[in-house]
Amino acid sequence: MSTRFISNLLLALAGGLVLVVTQAFAPPVVAWIAFGVTGVGVLLLMAATTLAPGRGHLQRTLDAVAGALAAWTIVFSGTVMVWLTFGAAATMVPIAAAGLIVHELSTERVVHSLEDVRTHDRPMEALA
Repeated sequence: MSTRFISNLLLALAGGLVLVVTQAFAPPVVAWIAFGVTGVGVLLLMAATTLAPGRGHLQRTLDAVAGALAAWTIVFSGTVMVWLTFGAAATMVPIAAAGLIVHELSTERVVHSLEDVRTHDRPMEALA
């Protein structure tokens, strides 16, 4: 598995967890969980994966947006923080999904190009 897939999957899980937490717990609990998951976890994940080779320009842009959203959740407190965290988590899930789609499309493109090269290099009799 690639770091792109793992980081996007972890981002989707973190976003989904924080999304549920914002609606299930009181603001002080949400603040600490949001700080732990989005504040520390997502920022460290994005910082570590940004330095990883082979991520691509689009994936690095998605990482930067997710990192900015994670940093945004640390700034406020109270009810404002709950709704900003909800919005950030609700945005992180589609960002992670977009990253997973981009990863899958690039993998799928490689597989199809390999299949294409194999079938066009041989005569039709060899394929039968």
